Amino acid sequence: MAAAAAATRRISSLLSRSLAASPSFLLSRGRISGVGRLVSGYSTAAAIENPTTPSVQVNCTQLFINGDFVDSASGKTFPTYDPRTGDVIAHVAEADAEDIDRAVSAARKAFDEGPWPRMTAYERSMVLFRFADLLDKHAEELATLETWDNGKPYEQAANAELPMISRLIRYYAGWADKIHGLTVPADSPHHVQTLHEPIGVAGQIIPWNFPLLMFSWKIAPALACGNTVVLKTAEQTPLSALYATKLLHEAGLPPGVLNVVSGFGPTAGSALCRHMQVDKLAFTGSTETGKTVLELAARSNLKPVTLELGGKSPFIICKDADVDKAVELAHFALFFNQGQCCCAGSRTYVHESVYDEFLEKAKARALNRRVGDPFKAGIEQGPQVDLEQFEKILRYIRSGIESGATLETGGERMGNKGYYIQPTVFSNVQDDMLIAKDEIFGPVQTILKFKDIDEVIRRANGSGYGLAAGVFTQDIDTANTLSRALKVGTVWVNCYNVFDAAVPFGGYKLSGQGREKGIYSLSNYLQVKAVVTPLKNAAWM
Repeated sequence: MAAAAAATRRISSLLSRSLAASPSFLLSRGRISGVGRLVSGYSTAAAIENPTTPSVQVNCTQLFINGDFVDSASGKTFPTYDPRTGDVIAHVAEADAEDIDRAVSAARKAFDEGPWPRMTAYERSMVLFRFADLLDKHAEELATLETWDNGKPYEQAANAELPMISRLIRYYAGWADKIHGLTVPADSPHHVQTLHEPIGVAGQIIPWNFPLLMFSWKIAPALACGNTVVLKTAEQTPLSALYATKLLHEAGLPPGVLNVVSGFGPTAGSALCRHMQVDKLAFTGSTETGKTVLELAARSNLKPVTLELGGKSPFIICKDADVDKAVELAHFALFFNQGQCCCAGSRTYVHESVYDEFLEKAKARALNRRVGDPFKAGIEQGPQVDLEQFEKILRYIRSGIESGATLETGGERMGNKGYYIQPTVFSNVQDDMLIAKDEIFGPVQTILKFKDIDEVIRRANGSGYGLAAGVFTQDIDTANTLSRALKVGTVWVNCYNVFDAAVPFGGYKLSGQGREKGIYSLSNYLQVKAVVTPLKNAAWM
């Protein structure tokens, strides 16, 4: 337990530390004011052409419905790929509307007739505690599946994410028997109490960038409140959630309480969103898809929806900053998880007085980033998740060059196989450029210059997104001013990507509605009922 907590606290230093440059360099062309020049290489100590063979067996590839692994009704499967090579890892059952019906029916029966919502809250908590223990026991296999299917560094998955996941499960296990209503004083002679009741069948859809972490963020509060769940994995990364679901049932979860389906958004995802027997939806993914989820929910049974969507988060470096520390933190804020993070600090605003120094050091840090096979020790950046994301990022890089931003370093593919992209840095970026407006979701740092606090507040808030922000300053008044002025769900001051289980997470504006994690997430999965009873001859009121 202590080791797991320590590993969680080390996430920032583990993933953003400086590493000595390798003697091998890849060259790319940069452009400054229209003049071509060479910028040198990337630390590639691990060969990306000869990837490590993972040691884990892939056994969980079917749908999990009503306590059993089953084939899809159609018998169809789809491939999930190794992003290091583009090779097929396994073929996974492909759910469609008929399978969603089966899963929802199982969840509905488990809620209406089964033992889960009728257990004592303490009994539910013990199932979740046993699940957390099993996650710790099988952390190596889960981290291996996560890296193999997603491409993130194994050290990140094993030493940071898995301890965070089991900690979050234990956090909500602890909440299970502390959910209660209130006694409310009334003006008339009535006894008034509120009941906090489980909402019913929760439909949940998770993204591909943090498959197991998002699985835990979704199911833990829903189950702690006594609900049943139908969860759809991302089609790019189904493997770790299916394996974790097996462990949860080994921990004693009754059949039908958690049903996990793999499939595609237009078929399985759409069917789940519009299903009339689903009482609540939770979705994490792109803003455009989130709008569709909300529309389908409204057009069906008006089920409530929690949305954790995209971001274009500002990372603001003030004039009093320690530049070396700011460079490292800004690098971590953007490049963490291959840049595939909804809250990535993807608009790096730097005060004009330290801009030039920051730019040179940020470029050097990007050149020193270790990119390679994510299973190898010391690797900071693996491949992007799939070909579609890989090609999308390269299109944005071309857009940045064409719009007049200066490519300081990077901008090209690395190696001849897989979906590796050079860590990329742009300077002279303007707010109206696509690379400064759109969520790139890749290893592309855009560095912008500002003059004063009022200006940077206006520009930072000019985005349609409002998920997170970073502030780097030594002045408490500046930190307080920015923290209150920025229209975002999370402000990290002199830190970034701190994801404690108790800290709520969610966005303003196009970044979503509702909150994940912490006490606030419980309200997503509860109904509040008022019960009013007359009082006769009450001794007190």
